[in-house]
Amino acid sequence: MPSPPRPRSRPPVVPPAAARPLRQVRASDLRGVARLATQATTGITRVVEGVHQSVLGTLGLPGGAQPGQARGFTGLVYQSIRGVTRLVDAGLQAGLQRLEPLVQGPAEAGVQWERQAVLAALNGVMGDRLQADHNPLCTPMGFYQRGLPLDPAALGAAGRASGKLLVLVHGLCMNDLQWQRGGHDHGAYLGEALGYTPVYLRYNTGLHTSTNGAELSRMLDALVAAWPVPVTDLAILAHSMGGLVARSACEQAAAGDQAPATRWRGLLRHLVCLGTPHHGAPLERAGSWVDVLLGSSAYSRPFARLAQLRSAGITDLRYGHVCDADWAGRDRFRQSPDQRTPVPLPPGVACCTVAATLAPRRSPVAERLLGDGLVPLRSALGIHDDARRCLHFAQERQAVFHNMGHLAMLDDVRVARQVEQWLETA
Repeated sequence: MPSPPRPRSRPPVVPPAAARPLRQVRASDLRGVARLATQATTGITRVVEGVHQSVLGTLGLPGGAQPGQARGFTGLVYQSIRGVTRLVDAGLQAGLQRLEPLVQGPAEAGVQWERQAVLAALNGVMGDRLQADHNPLCTPMGFYQRGLPLDPAALGAAGRASGKLLVLVHGLCMNDLQWQRGGHDHGAYLGEALGYTPVYLRYNTGLHTSTNGAELSRMLDALVAAWPVPVTDLAILAHSMGGLVARSACEQAAAGDQAPATRWRGLLRHLVCLGTPHHGAPLERAGSWVDVLLGSSAYSRPFARLAQLRSAGITDLRYGHVCDADWAGRDRFRQSPDQRTPVPLPPGVACCTVAATLAPRRSPVAERLLGDGLVPLRSALGIHDDARRCLHFAQERQAVFHNMGHLAMLDDVRVARQVEQWLETA
């Protein structure tokens, strides 16, 4: 009797992302990566030259015109490397820009989750440099829904725009798509529960929080003006750094001299912050100590350049900057005490805050030490030893969740229900 045929093994199911790992790369991304590569080459050359000159300096040999610069033939070699690198960069940029219309296809129009996540992280770390260099990888500020640019007219035509507008502002190194975690989205939840129309902000988190705050204020004004139905209720739900950006927008709108600049501000009813470092985050302060340690030795000083790659947005988290005056005219990498301008919560707005701690209940010492892993409890609750800096959230508008990390606030149903309870209260 013949043996039954052996079942044919099925080929493994390969996710589309794994089958085509480069499918989300745009033509303009090649220019951006080329620019970063040439900048990295120049930066490493400067580090090597700095170490070289530090060694020569210990032998009593003079350096070049600038600190960390070699002189003579040695200096000429380093200058030549940088000069050739700049020429290569110019050639690559010109050539790739001409090729973009030829290789750019319609596939670039869809929602690209992985690409946006990488861009968000890159912008958070060095977004200020990307903007200064006009790098195409820089993320411009805009409003989105389902990962696509917001179209208020289309929303109105489809009957999906209500007079209750909810704006969600993400945190550092994140984007609008990352409000959706574990099958949950606070915006969609609150829209279904309370009739809000959720709108998601996407922005370059590497810029100063006050810079983003000013732009957010301008864009909110334009959004209210373009909304297809009269806005009767505006609420902002902000996570982490987003809370500082939202507070900055409120402060700058209130300080505006022209009436149109405050139009959206008069419609704002609620501001809810999730894990916002109102008084800073210790991890950034630790980063600033790296600068001090590296700068303490002639041999390690050139490597301080690497620690100073972190963006203006990150250094703003040291103390929780909200105003231009908090950073303007100061060396943001230099150790200094908290010199912020005290900015109270926006008046006439129901301001609420959610703080989390990795510690279980009944462990006050652990709460103070841990916080949510990134933001201490006192900072998230707006509590400060200096009475002028305390934010004074009303007791009924504070919520503390235990056994919860910083990112877990984005998909926890208990947090969503707490926010729902606050928003349905006039």
